[in-house]
Amino acid sequence: MSATEIPRKTTVLVVGGGPAGSSAATMLRHEGHEVTLLESSKFPRYHVGESMLPSLRNYLKFLGVEETFTNHGFLNKPGACFKLVPTLRESWTDFTALGPGYATWNVIRSEMDEVLLRHSQKEDVQVFEETKVESIEFEGDPKTSRPLSANYTKKDGTKGNIAFDWLVDASGRNGIMSTKYLQNRQMRENLRNVAVWGYWNDVSRYGVGTKKANSAWFEALNDETGWAWIIPLHDGTTSVGIVMHQSYSNKKKALLKPDGTKMSLTDHYLDQLQYVPGVRKLIGEKGNFIPGSTKSTSDFSYSATQYSGDHFRIIGDAANFVDPFFSSGVHIGMTGALSAATTICATIKGQIDEKTAQLWHDAKVGIAHTRFLFVVLSAYKQMHLQSETIIGAQDTDNFDTAFDMFRPVIFGLADSQKKLADKQVADVMEICQSFFDPLVDEEHVLAARQRYGVDLVKMQAPVLGKDQIEEMTKGDTEGERVLRKFDALKVFGEDVEATNLGRNPLLGYRANVKVGELGLIKVEEVVEGETEILVAAP
Repeated sequence: MSATEIPRKTTVLVVGGGPAGSSAATMLRHEGHEVTLLESSKFPRYHVGESMLPSLRNYLKFLGVEETFTNHGFLNKPGACFKLVPTLRESWTDFTALGPGYATWNVIRSEMDEVLLRHSQKEDVQVFEETKVESIEFEGDPKTSRPLSANYTKKDGTKGNIAFDWLVDASGRNGIMSTKYLQNRQMRENLRNVAVWGYWNDVSRYGVGTKKANSAWFEALNDETGWAWIIPLHDGTTSVGIVMHQSYSNKKKALLKPDGTKMSLTDHYLDQLQYVPGVRKLIGEKGNFIPGSTKSTSDFSYSATQYSGDHFRIIGDAANFVDPFFSSGVHIGMTGALSAATTICATIKGQIDEKTAQLWHDAKVGIAHTRFLFVVLSAYKQMHLQSETIIGAQDTDNFDTAFDMFRPVIFGLADSQKKLADKQVADVMEICQSFFDPLVDEEHVLAARQRYGVDLVKMQAPVLGKDQIEEMTKGDTEGERVLRKFDALKVFGEDVEATNLGRNPLLGYRANVKVGELGLIKVEEVVEGETEILVAAP
């Protein structure tokens, strides 16, 4: 919809037009609601975060934009390589092991985000770019009452106010609701990271001529201060970045060049390449840095005590951010978008009371965040970037809540213990570290399938657990490694398809993820056979 005037009132106001905001807007419009989206920038606009996860295709399909996206020409990505221990070979994670059609893409985010936003417009979402939301008006105390309207400023200086019934905050890291009004954002000190990156021409691609071709490459710096990425893009350029904790970054930036002068950001960036031989090998002799392309950002990790309130939902980077490692941002943003749309529709339809809908959204967004956080922390620990104290005291309550629902996904069973004990953390970390096992490759997976059967060595198989794997393998070290890695892969079983949001009940409700019927269904209202499947699903 190419509306020219911002309406004075809308049913749903979405603040922010990135993947989370545009996805939520499209989903809610598909359910017949009037949706207005205000975006401060003019698209296309630059954004980092070019490596996607396998869930993207399924979200695109649910949004009805898969064909447009596929035809755009983004570079196909079959998996990802992780070289976390310098003395060992890299580990390759095959996304196609999830099943046919689960390969994803490396994208130029300015182009990807515009595809999604223009699709929202095509679906009759009222989109207004270069319109910044400055403040929110509430019924009473912003921390406890319902938001009613938003004050905005357009690029030409025009100011206005738009009233709404529902608010979806997808305003990115600025996070207007969390930072300005709820003031509940909690920074994670041990992941207070800084990224610096640039773009290159004529860089070799990993795995050319094999099924691994075009995979993203992630490598630990051999001085144990951080890690690097290489992401090939469809325009022929390659994104090469370095991530390290702010303390290491500050120390390195303070170093002087051999001539005694201060290093520029680009000098600092290029200096880090000495610590990643795998990256240097891919850059090779032909690779050349594009002058002026250096960029930097503070990739601080954070979460919040809540992601919703009376008639509002918070999603994407406005809600939380794990870390650039493992490229979870877009996935968590789209998961939050679907959760927001689902719970808003459920409340409007009277399927659930608004307070319970808020708790459902908080749990769903928290679980997605926690799942990826454990995997990121396990990778950091393997790279020796993470101390033994994995979780700070400020995280305890959030982790207890999320882990209580997250535990069956990891272990395939219920657990009556409510508190997240040190041993549980260690167990989860051990499982997640198997995800990056460098001693498991394609030939080992094929051999394990011959020995133990295809039905056990696949994503859709049940979680086996450490004891059962040891009993089955009995000294077969390679087979044990393969089965452990597949147990780790199953952590993401719910994160592959959009419709899996309704796979496991939360708070007695599961999502009904069908276009035109989006909402929540009470578990006891599901037919008996289906209820059993839902409860038993890992």
